[in-house]
Formats: sequence, structure tokens, C-alpha cells
Amino acid sequence: MRILLLIMFLIFNLEAKSLFSNESQEDSSVYISNLKDLLIATQKTRGLTNSYLNGNTETLLLIYSTRSDMKKAIGKMESTALAADPVINNRASSISKALIKLNRKAFKKQAPEVFEAYTEQIEEILMLAQTVNQRTAKQLNDFGKEASSIMMETMLPLTEYVGRLRGFGAGLAAKNEVTKSDIEKVYALSSEVKRLNTTLLEQMSKLTASYSNKLPNTLSAEVAAIDKTVKEYTYLAEKKLVKHPEQVDADEYFEKGTELIELIIKAYNSVNHAVLEDSKGWF
Repeated sequence: MRILLLIMFLIFNLEAKSLFSNESQEDSSVYISNLKDLLIATQKTRGLTNSYLNGNTETLLLIYSTRSDMKKAIGKMESTALAADPVINNRASSISKALIKLNRKAFKKQAPEVFEAYTEQIEEILMLAQTVNQRTAKQLNDFGKEASSIMMETMLPLTEYVGRLRGFGAGLAAKNEVTKSDIEKVYALSSEVKRLNTTLLEQMSKLTASYSNKLPNTLSAEVAAIDKTVKEYTYLAEKKLVKHPEQVDADEYFEKGTELIELIIKAYNSVNHAVLEDSKGWF
């Protein structure tokens, strides 16, 4: 009877974790964690710089802090195993050089130009994430592939569109006025945030149904918190910011966007931790 129970215990745990360790899956998990940090720091630098150039001078010290976070993330990326991949390394090096150059010139340019320049580099970071996903996919198990795809293809883009809505909206609140094109842009960004949120809900529901034994019990609540906050933030942008920008505090609006991004990253970290743990296997 004891032997039977032991066998059942082993079978249950083998289902919850891969049999053999997967070094490639571990390397991918570590790299995309640092890449995520670079993305978030760059998004925050973009938004704070846009607010600063639109008149909110109180953000200056925060800008230098987020620039430092960008530098740290790049350094960590360069120290990982995946940095030895020539394609990944070339893309990452190009992004690093462009960001250093942009940070040096940002305060000498107009707000719209700087916002667009940071956005272009963020798009390059997202493309790098997809490259990492593509170049490591064959070495990942089924759970790792599906989870990594959600992180790279949905969760990071969702942080980006929230970041654009946050940064652009904070600029509007800082100058206390909006044009027709500003309103159209806010609605377009808000719509994309809601679309990606719906996609995330569907994907996470499927992932949880297939791999509940690999994922933390807190994940469902984390995804629900994202959904709730997306609805609140898009309402703030669509119903208050574009109609009465003078009544919206730029710093508070920016902070609410940051809170939403932090919720997305919390769920991202939970999924990535599960991928990392699964990569260790039993042998």
C-alpha cells in the first residue's frame, strides 16, 4: 500500500513539473525577466520625460532614476547566457546604443518628437522579446512555450499600450488642454489596452485550465485585478481626461497608469517564475 501511495505521489508531482531539467528554458526565463525590466524602465522614462517637456518640472529627478534602471537592466541582460546568441546580442546592443544616445538628447527636443523616439526603441525591445521567444521555442516544453508566448506576445505589449496611454495622457494633463487629434489618440490607445486585456483574460483562462498544477494559486486573482484596473483606467482616460484635462492631476494620472503596469508585471512575474521552476525538473 505504501509503495502504491509513493507511486501515486511521484506521478502527481511529475505532472506538476518536468521530468528532466531544461537549461535553455531557464536561460530564456532569466533573460526575459531582465528584458522586461528594461522595457518598463524605458516606458517610464518616456512618460516622465513627456510630462517634463510639457511643463511638469517635478519629474526631473525621477527621469534620472529611471534612466539608471534602464542601464542596470541592460547590464543584467548582457551577463546572461542568451547574450551569447549573436542575433539576440546584436539586437540588444543596437537598442542599448540608441537609448544611450536618446537619453543624452531628450531634453533638447520637442515633447512629441521625444515621445515618438522612445516609442520606436520600445518597439525594438518588443521585437527583441519576440526574437528571444522564437529562437528558444524549440528548446522549451509545451508549458514553457505557451506561457512564454503569452508573456511576450500579450503581457509585454499590454504594458506598452498602458505606458503610451499613461505617458501621452500625463502630458495632456500637464498642459491642461487637448486637441481633436489628441482625443482620437487617447481613444485609440484605450481601445488597444482593452483589446489586449480581453486577449489576456482568454489566454490565461486556457493556460490555467491546462496547467493549473504548474501555476501559482494567486494568478487568477492577479489577472482579475488587471481586468478591474484596466476598466477603471480606460474610463479615466476616455471620460475625464479628454473632456476635462484641467481637472486631472498629471502626477496622479501617471501613477494610476503605473499601478496598472505593476499589476501586469506582477502576473508576468508569477508566470515566469512558474516557467523557471518548471525548467529545473526532477533530474
